[in-house]
Amino acid sequence: IYYWFITSCNFWTYSILILQMKNLLNKKVLFIICGGISAYKSLETIRLFKKCGAEIKTILTASAKEFVTPLSITSLSQGKVYSELFSVENENEMDHISLSRWADVVVIAPATANTISKLAQGTTDDLASTVVLASDKSIYLAPAMNVRMWEHQTTKANLKKLKDCGYKFIGPEIGDMACGEYGEGKMSDPRKIAEEIDQFFLNKKKNKNLKALVTAGPTNEYIDPVRFITNKSSGKQGYEIAKSLSKKGFDTTLISGPTNLEIDDDINLVKVETAEEMFLATQKSLPTDVAIFAAAVADFKLQKKYTNKIKKQETLNLNLEKNIDILNYVSNHNSMRPNLVIGFAAETDNHEKNAEEKLNKKSCDWIISNDVTNKNIGFNSDFNEVTIHYKNKKINNEKLFYKKKSEISDEIVDRIIDQLN
Repeated sequence: IYYWFITSCNFWTYSILILQMKNLLNKKVLFIICGGISAYKSLETIRLFKKCGAEIKTILTASAKEFVTPLSITSLSQGKVYSELFSVENENEMDHISLSRWADVVVIAPATANTISKLAQGTTDDLASTVVLASDKSIYLAPAMNVRMWEHQTTKANLKKLKDCGYKFIGPEIGDMACGEYGEGKMSDPRKIAEEIDQFFLNKKKNKNLKALVTAGPTNEYIDPVRFITNKSSGKQGYEIAKSLSKKGFDTTLISGPTNLEIDDDINLVKVETAEEMFLATQKSLPTDVAIFAAAVADFKLQKKYTNKIKKQETLNLNLEKNIDILNYVSNHNSMRPNLVIGFAAETDNHEKNAEEKLNKKSCDWIISNDVTNKNIGFNSDFNEVTIHYKNKKINNEKLFYKKKSEISDEIVDRIIDQLN
């Protein structure tokens, strides 16, 4: 009875999941299976994709054949399995080119430490690595390896290289491993992989014609060649919002003040330093559908910057003037105004009152406020807690409680999509 109950639950869970994932229908998915104990999960992953209506071709590396057979893959995918870089059967076709062009997306699962290393170095010594290097499509990797291998500095360096090149990662998960150890390195569940790829196609379809502009980070207003006026903004929230928008299919431009943060290749990054440079970059990026001004732009700049370094003095008087208000400019630019203009308010007191005043004064659609006196959130933290203030008073202001800035960003972007639609 217990076995029957569990089997029935799994059947209905998968049936509901398949009904929900409609965006894989008729999509061409190229699977690359690498040699690791998690290779057995690839069979279930392929079966799930096939149930959702995807067309599948598979590349099996030499070491992967030690764990799964071409016959088992063919029976599930109903498609051909490739493994040889030079094949007599396909001598008229260059498989590494034809396969990379055929696919709508490439999924490498499991992606072993060896495969990740080869891809990071640009090595092309087999069909799998050659196809990936020749591909012009989105590539997703589901890593699977021992926890010590995952945590090794070499692996981290390889992951950074691949992320910088625009590769996407699903997992890995934390849990018990086949080797008997516990930690991060388990390949993600087939359902999670399928959901991620389904979401990829949904985002492409849903938001492919929408443009987004995000500003992030501080600005530097120079006093002399070595000193400047700035603030404590890390840029983390703005960067995460840009990532979330891009993930949801927006054509995203990120205008960033000075930070040490990294961003995905599919985001158009414009680096600036001063408020004036950020303003000019914003003008060039219009028109856009949505503009989110998360940057902490300096309110003032020097009337006249010193040409040479100022020598030490007992006192020093600086004459300041107001910088241009970028948020106010875009909100009131009738011919180029985005459909949705969002500003940020970093407050130390009277949060609600100050945010509402800024919302009305700037003529924007939303103000997102947070308390920068709380050291657990805001500046330099990976976490945040914010309140969204809406100009449309038919919508109640919303508080997004303490969570990672990446999660806050996903919630903000979900609301942006709802409003634009």
